[in-house]
Amino acid sequence: MPVRFIRQALVAVATAMLLTAPSHAQFGPPYTTDTGKKVFEALSSPIRSDEDRARDAARKPVQTLEYFGLEDDMTVLELFPGRGWYTAILGQVLKDKGQLYVALGISFLGNRLSEWNFDHVKVVGEGTQLERDTSAPGFIFGVEDADFEVTGVDMALTFRNMHNVDEAGRRALNAAAFKALKPGGVYGIVDHTRRHMAPLHYEVWRRADPVQIIKEVLDAGFVFEGWSDLHARPDDELRYDTARPSIAGNSDRFTFKFRKPE
Repeated sequence: MPVRFIRQALVAVATAMLLTAPSHAQFGPPYTTDTGKKVFEALSSPIRSDEDRARDAARKPVQTLEYFGLEDDMTVLELFPGRGWYTAILGQVLKDKGQLYVALGISFLGNRLSEWNFDHVKVVGEGTQLERDTSAPGFIFGVEDADFEVTGVDMALTFRNMHNVDEAGRRALNAAAFKALKPGGVYGIVDHTRRHMAPLHYEVWRRADPVQIIKEVLDAGFVFEGWSDLHARPDDELRYDTARPSIAGNSDRFTFKFRKPE
């Protein structure tokens, strides 16, 4: 990756972190695209719990997925779906014309895919191994044999997960995502912000250094296409655990969009 592209990306994210307020309008229509409308409609689905609905305002799924450029006929790979907060939305939007793959940490989904009648959602990358680093604070994992076993994917997404993976593991995941995506495919990453170069300790283990994330993704061959301040929280001091009651749901989160070159 040419140095000039790395510098441009790092300057862009540094500028983003200095903003004092998000530029997105606080009022207006909930969606701007046909697919955005489908995302909005999916939020009312009975498969979603009250707990999931309570997070809608903070997580802004309609605006976030519109920013990444989601279309309802895309093939999408969701990494670390967790308990399926986004899976429940994506699975509905992509059901008729698209395809959703999920990979990594699938055990947290439990029986939800069958309970939701999501037979069209496919689990991939089951050979990828996650191993917890017991010497690290919190729950941080290494990754071995990263391969999602699919190609030609339009979009790969991961929400608030990069902080759970060590540096070598992130590089392996980025390389596997690059391999899975088609030329021109989008790689979208959202995570809690850690102050640049802040040392890793228990209070900030649920956060990721945005500058480091950009560098690692660029090193994998991606182009940095842009960032959104949708999840910016200027009052977050970036130094406390995002699970604290005073911060949970209101942490500053970076939203990065990368693209695999054509």
